[in-house]
Amino acid sequence: MTFVVTDNCIKCKYTDCVAVCPVDAFFEGPNFLVIDPDICIDCALCEPECPAKAIFQDDQLPPGQAVFTELNAELAKVWPNIIDVIPPPADALDWDGVPDKLQLLET
Repeated sequence: MTFVVTDNCIKCKYTDCVAVCPVDAFFEGPNFLVIDPDICIDCALCEPECPAKAIFQDDQLPPGQAVFTELNAELAKVWPNIIDVIPPPADALDWDGVPDKLQLLET
């Protein structure tokens, strides 16, 4: 099993989760983070650290979020690893909780 970053991370991109990951499983895109399922050890440390509540165990994804399992795996192979906390975008709070942001994902 692995953890998956889902829709609500798009345009929020908080990196609190990165600070607690013991295996550096996070990868960074322009406006989204992903978890590499091949690196994730299912420790669950990242889930409570996400201010946007965008991280879920792969077998507990909310309805409509299953697409993010494969998306995390694919994008983790091409995006750079992130190991340091960075400031969120200035408008992150405006985007937190906005539904259906997949079309806004920048790759």
